[in-house]
Amino acid sequence: MHPLGRSWLLLGALVLFYVVYLLFGGLVFSSLERPVEERLRRHADALKRGFLVNQSCVSAAALELFVGQVLAANRYGVAALRNASADPSNWDLTSAMFFANTLVTTVGYGHTTPLSDAGKAFSIVYALLGVPFTMLVLTACVQRLMYPLVAAPLGRLQRAGLEARPAAGVHFLALLALVLLCLFAAPAAVFSAAEDGWSFLDGFYFCFVSLCTIGLGDFVPAARPQQKFREVYQVAVMAYLFAGLMMMYLLLRTFHKMADLHGLTAFLQLPRCEESEPDEDREPIVENGHGAARKRPSYAAIGER
Repeated sequence: MHPLGRSWLLLGALVLFYVVYLLFGGLVFSSLERPVEERLRRHADALKRGFLVNQSCVSAAALELFVGQVLAANRYGVAALRNASADPSNWDLTSAMFFANTLVTTVGYGHTTPLSDAGKAFSIVYALLGVPFTMLVLTACVQRLMYPLVAAPLGRLQRAGLEARPAAGVHFLALLALVLLCLFAAPAAVFSAAEDGWSFLDGFYFCFVSLCTIGLGDFVPAARPQQKFREVYQVAVMAYLFAGLMMMYLLLRTFHKMADLHGLTAFLQLPRCEESEPDEDREPIVENGHGAARKRPSYAAIGER
């Protein structure tokens, strides 16, 4: 098999295994946490019914106990103020996969947390393996995108007459504008339309704290009861998080390489961003019929001009 084809086949296998890993995590988390959640829901409903029956003779201690139990249940995603048993579970398969996704991407909204000791222990092991594996998959994807989104546009800008450093600056600004439009502004408009009570600023804020892996958890998609197409929506958000993190990593790599080209990293005595395009991804271009291979344009080649 051609080295380039083998490289893309390996990338496809990595992404497929990543999806299987998320599915495995979702199944385990769902099986561990959903029974505990259901018991908590039944307990919250019983507390509510008992309070309503005995509200005429409730003592201060009983009221404090009730409020404390309600707050504890709400912290785990069980709302005792509504019909808790009728709300969608936080630990069905897609919700559990969504939690697994936020766990291994280190976003961690905190709206759903493991209830059982077994779930907490599994979270440690799952994240211990999943976080570096996620970084590996993201790195592999970014590596394949460096030529079509970075090196090739830079080559076109230089062929158009721009010098190396201005071309790098123009390219970075264009890539930044593309990321802001496609990964912040457009998704923010979608979230503001799909989520009740979210403004465009709320959606943009959610995109920012998610793709920067801050994950404050004050805005979480698909958390509203009776959300239409909730499962499909959660899968779409998971795909958005992966694509967004990948592009943010690409943007950071591009900025680092531009800083190398402008001498900023050397001035600050920081390590250079090493050239990471593997040889198998560089397709030879035959020139003058002699079979001489010309490498694709790269930041390293630009810096030498």
